[in-house]
Amino acid sequence: MKTFLKSIRAACAATALVAAFCGAQAQSTPGPFAGYLLVHFTGESAQGEQTYMATSTDGLHWTDLNNGQPVLMSTVGEKGVRDHTIVRSPDGSKYWILATDLRIASGKGWSVAQHSASTKLVIWESTDLVHWSAPRLVDVAGAIPEAGCAWAPEAIWDPVSQAYIVYWATISPLNGTDKARIYYSKTTDFRTFTPPQMYIDRPGNQGIIDTQILEVAGNIGGFKYVRASGDGQITFEGSQSVLGAWTAIGDLSQIGLPGSKVEGPILYQFNGENKWGLWVDQYAAGKGYLPLTSINMGSAQNWQIVPASAYDLGANRKRHGAILNLTASELNRLTTQWGGTTPVSQLQSSNFPDRFVRHSNFSVRIDQNVSPLDDSKFRMVKGLANNAGFVSFASVNFPGYYLRHTNYAFELAPYDGSAQFAADATFKQVPGLADTAASSFQAYNFPDRYIRHSNYLLRLDPVSTQVDRSDATFRVTN
Repeated sequence: MKTFLKSIRAACAATALVAAFCGAQAQSTPGPFAGYLLVHFTGESAQGEQTYMATSTDGLHWTDLNNGQPVLMSTVGEKGVRDHTIVRSPDGSKYWILATDLRIASGKGWSVAQHSASTKLVIWESTDLVHWSAPRLVDVAGAIPEAGCAWAPEAIWDPVSQAYIVYWATISPLNGTDKARIYYSKTTDFRTFTPPQMYIDRPGNQGIIDTQILEVAGNIGGFKYVRASGDGQITFEGSQSVLGAWTAIGDLSQIGLPGSKVEGPILYQFNGENKWGLWVDQYAAGKGYLPLTSINMGSAQNWQIVPASAYDLGANRKRHGAILNLTASELNRLTTQWGGTTPVSQLQSSNFPDRFVRHSNFSVRIDQNVSPLDDSKFRMVKGLANNAGFVSFASVNFPGYYLRHTNYAFELAPYDGSAQFAADATFKQVPGLADTAASSFQAYNFPDRYIRHSNYLLRLDPVSTQVDRSDATFRVTN
């Protein structure tokens, strides 16, 4: 059971990638591609089970976005997400992120997570990869008798069905055996789903907890689709259709990487090449992901290990994610919004220099002797509503949360992807109204109002008197 749980955890570290990429590649997507986006989680830490992003220009060297902090936070269901996948629509006008609704960091334990957890998926959608909707829950596995979970969702566009095939692992009893099997459902909008149907069931007691499908450009190796699964080995199969018959190709034990050493495959294709990448988690040795490459997807023996000097997976630990191939404009949007390194800052009151802006129970004020100190630390990132000359204040200890005004009062709130939130959380940094060596912050959507403190609470108010100007002046300290 312990080995099985390890296998589940790591297999959940891979599934989403291929389907996400396949969902993009199987459609008439824009091109040519110039980079890659990895969407993933990092582990069972306080903020690890959220949505992180990293980009690459070559598929081997990766840079973490948003200063290595989450880009999206789940505020629904278990308020934690794992096993991400990302999908582009056929016309390239919309994107979806799907993830497992699960938060192991809450202390629920793996037995509960397998047998008595959420049967729902968490879904976000976007039109530009930068601004995302609020997360929503979709119950895909609730109709499966005694379903214990819905893990590692994947999605691929199926031209035969003219719909996305969404598939995932559910642990439930069937024919006297309680184990993980892969189920699928169809959708065209990621809101309405057909009833779940069995997709893959291994013989006997062998479970299968992670499957990824990749469309193979040019049928290299004789198959239009190849899938990798975690079923005791890293097993490969090929097919000419998503819902058709599948042929066994082999597993990684053939090249000295048996299931006792590695798990959690991540598959993707390199841009502009008949070359594919595979990451496997070296869970037995605790070494993290090991990248491999292949030029023939029709054989499991063609994978070659990438030398350690030839790749860099970034600072964050990468767990179960998805890779989407990016156009130059898509890559530019992401790096413009989330790239670079932004220092941690504090906002010191100009007229009460012993007080700093801080959040407390999600309200915002200026205080002395802030405790915990991280409540007063923010990153001044590019403005959510306008990244040219405007800023937003991202919390350091609540990643994904920003200072925003509502009814002219301030709060710390999770970014919900809406245009209203973005506007309320965006400000123009100008020379200090009471001291030009300091700064004041003018509201993006109410340019006649500024951030100021009143009775130590932060507000958004017009400024007319010297006291107002002093209350609206802050020093940005690092």
